[in-house]
Amino acid sequence: MAKVCQVSGKRGNKAKHIRHRHSGQWKFRAPTKNRMQHANLQTVHVRTPHGKVKLVVATSVMKSEEFAKVLCGLKPIPKAWLQKPSY
Repeated sequence: MAKVCQVSGKRGNKAKHIRHRHSGQWKFRAPTKNRMQHANLQTVHVRTPHGKVKLVVATSVMKSEEFAKVLCGLKPIPKAWLQKPSY
């Protein structure tokens, strides 16, 4: 499964993991590692007139008003949401 939100396009963020050694000398400086901060993605089933659609959506997007209107049926699903993300 791709780690990209189909609605907003959110993806992972590059970050550093820093371990603090509680030392003041330069030769004992805190080591760092590269890591990824991934978006909190959930699978959502949305009902449409043509059937069910499965979307991978970030939880911050699930809280938005626009997404709630689409789930309730007040707005149709935009065609851009139905396309799988291209890498």
